[in-house]
Amino acid sequence: MNAVAGGGSFVTFPALIYAGVPSVAANASSTVALLPGSIASAWKLRTLIKPFPYVHMGVMVGVTLLGGCTGALLLLYTPAAGFDALVPWLLLTGSLAFAFGKQFGDWLRRFVRIGPVLMISGQFVLGIYGGYFGGAVGIMMMAFWMLCGLSDIRMVNANKTLFVGIANSIAVVLFICYGKVVWLPTCVMMVATVIGGYSGAVLTRVVSAGTLRVGIVVLNFGITIAFFIKTYANARRW
Repeated sequence: MNAVAGGGSFVTFPALIYAGVPSVAANASSTVALLPGSIASAWKLRTLIKPFPYVHMGVMVGVTLLGGCTGALLLLYTPAAGFDALVPWLLLTGSLAFAFGKQFGDWLRRFVRIGPVLMISGQFVLGIYGGYFGGAVGIMMMAFWMLCGLSDIRMVNANKTLFVGIANSIAVVLFICYGKVVWLPTCVMMVATVIGGYSGAVLTRVVSAGTLRVGIVVLNFGITIAFFIKTYANARRW
């Protein structure tokens, strides 16, 4: 999924929950498991990564790191019950962003032009979301940057892989330091994400990107609905 279009955490996070890992630890472990794939993708696309037109690259890196750190700390200090209640809504946000982010950005760009200050502020908010949960954060970044006027899709996609990795990297350090990572399933997933990343690159040559994207959208909303049902059932039980 990440190799084709993004949204891999919609599989890794529920899989860890299903394996019995508590939700906060599952989210932290999922972030750690997916980081090697982000680094590999950024390295592969490094020649396409370009500076932003009117915001210094160092500033964007700094606010993304600060946002990722803030989001990770928010997660670490969120009570488990509170995070459980938030999960379906976070999944819904990510699902909607993945499915309709580009269309919404295209529509909004007719009326809004975002300058450097708003771009920096928006990147900070996206960094927070990436460090806290991160579902479809790459799609959100791409839609936001295109709203800011970036039009080179190859550059936008390459920069996305870098900045998702940046937001996740600081979060990973904090999750490890706070002992929130369940290492056995995380290490299994690390190996699997490398294999999946290679397989995804091969798959894109066989199946159309549009077909794969539709399949991912259906899967994302299916998982979101399942979590809403689970949360509602638990609430009724209490």
